[in-house]
Amino acid sequence: MLGIDPGLTRCGVGVVDVDRSRRATLVHVGVIRTPPEAPIGERLAAVAEGIRSVLAQHSPDAVAVERVFAQHNSHTVMGTAQASGVALLLAAEAGLPAATHTPSEVKAAVTGYGSADKKQVQAMIARILRLDAPPQPADAADALAIALCHAWRGGAAAATETTGLTPAQRAWADAERVARTYIRSGS
Repeated sequence: MLGIDPGLTRCGVGVVDVDRSRRATLVHVGVIRTPPEAPIGERLAAVAEGIRSVLAQHSPDAVAVERVFAQHNSHTVMGTAQASGVALLLAAEAGLPAATHTPSEVKAAVTGYGSADKKQVQAMIARILRLDAPPQPADAADALAIALCHAWRGGAAAATETTGLTPAQRAWADAERVARTYIRSGS
């Protein structure tokens, strides 16, 4: 599961594996950075390249992106929305199910409290993933929180609507997902 905390200056990316018992393991975490003075097209291209790299290296089964919400700074909202669009486009191009989650949904999923602050989210991510220290910066922890929120809410199965299928239909859907991953990797 790939979680993305969209942004132009800092775009958090986090990949987790979550087993059937909801136990999560850290696979990858990072932040894609772009210089604020660079032209918007170059910044979006750098965000896209960073996300493509994570998709290629880790072959997640789904993508979850933090939903853009209104802020007082319209310039910040615009950049966040553009980075979010890039992330959702890349998921679609990769044939991966994608979903968005609000910041309060994510906070509630990982801390039990929809108004938790950044330090609470970081601390819970460290605890859930059994890390020695909270991921830094906050964008990295947020990306992992988004991935966990999505996985715990049904993850790829919910996004691809495999719930309600027979075991044979679920096996077929899983085989198709593996085949798409195999084809994307060029193997």
